[in-house]
Amino acid sequence: MRQIVLDTETTGLETSQDHRIIEIGCVEVVNRKLTGRHYHQYINPQRAVDAGAFEVHGISDEFLADKPLFNHVVEEFMAFVDGAELVIHNAPFDVGFINHELAKLKPQRAQLENHCAITDTLVMARQKHPGQRNSLDALCKRYFVDNSQRDLHGALLDAEILADVYLAMTGGQVSLMMGDSQSEQGSGGVGAIRRLASDRPALAISQLSSEELAAHNAYLDELEKGGAGCLWRSGQ
Repeated sequence: MRQIVLDTETTGLETSQDHRIIEIGCVEVVNRKLTGRHYHQYINPQRAVDAGAFEVHGISDEFLADKPLFNHVVEEFMAFVDGAELVIHNAPFDVGFINHELAKLKPQRAQLENHCAITDTLVMARQKHPGQRNSLDALCKRYFVDNSQRDLHGALLDAEILADVYLAMTGGQVSLMMGDSQSEQGSGGVGAIRRLASDRPALAISQLSSEELAAHNAYLDELEKGGAGCLWRSGQ
């Protein structure tokens, strides 16, 4: 099972205002394991970055000026994601922007949904944790994923963090529920199973002495005097 965890950064929030993609970051997961393969590309949007967007990701117009256009990188990007399941937090946003870019090509390319299955981790999180905050930062805290390097949003870093969150969120039991202090210990907040040492001494087996056996039989004789019989001797 091949999955691509994907994130983008953009010049603004609305494709209706012709805002564009400026960064794409993807990491590959195969059979629930990060492979180390990734796709990362900055893109010249041919328009200015909004001030509000710059405050989020810190990517400036000057930095993007010499980066390739989307139509120069689309083949490599589509080859990387083709046929995979895309895992995206708030998928309509990123998919909408990618489809906006594909629609601007000449000739137009088919929408992303025609190439990939899409899983929205925001929808998953809202189903698992209704009424709670389900931003990526909130999920990192809930699933003990380290996001300490996330001072600004970045597509590749956010994709890497989201991959860890997704694997934790879909991996079943998060802790062994052995008390709050224990369940939060260990990597990723998963409690460790502590196995008994294999070098324990064997249990001692005591044998009755002849005197102890005689005393036991005498006690059974007393029980039988009542006429009810003795279960140990009857074999019942």
